[in-house]
Amino acid sequence: MTILIKHSLEFVTELDENHPTAKSLLSHPYETQVELLESMLKSLVAPAIQPILDELNENNSFALLKVSK
Repeated sequence: MTILIKHSLEFVTELDENHPTAKSLLSHPYETQVELLESMLKSLVAPAIQPILDELNENNSFALLKVSK
C-alpha cells in the first residue's frame, strides 16, 4: 500500500510595482496572479530539480520524493 504525505515549499514573488510587466501582472485579480506565478514555477522549476530528485530517490527503498502537479 502506498501512502502519500503532501508537504510544500512556500514561494514569495517580490514585484517592482513600477515595472511594466509587474503592472500587467498586478492588473489581474489576486487569484489569477497566484495561478500565473505557480504555473510558471511548475513549468520552469520542476524540470530543473528533477535530476536532484532522481539522485535523492536512487536506491531509496521506503520513500520517493516527487513534484506534485
